[in-house]
Amino acid sequence: MKTMNCNQLGGACDREFHGNTFEEMAEQSKQHAMDMMQKKDSAHLKAMADMSELMKDPEAMNQWFAAKRKEFEALAED
Repeated sequence: MKTMNCNQLGGACDREFHGNTFEEMAEQSKQHAMDMMQKKDSAHLKAMADMSELMKDPEAMNQWFAAKRKEFEALAED
């Protein structure tokens, strides 16, 4: 199992996510983002707006995901 936090995954806080795969961690991050959106957390809303801008460029989004996956793979097991 590995650990990354919200900031490492493009978010706005230090909440930790744990998973055996990058996909598990990404799903937890996505759920957290939706929770924060419902709470209208301004820092997370800003991070989501930034991510939405990135999503407009598929190549940039693919590069971002590849970099995050590489970061995940380089992490030591907890």
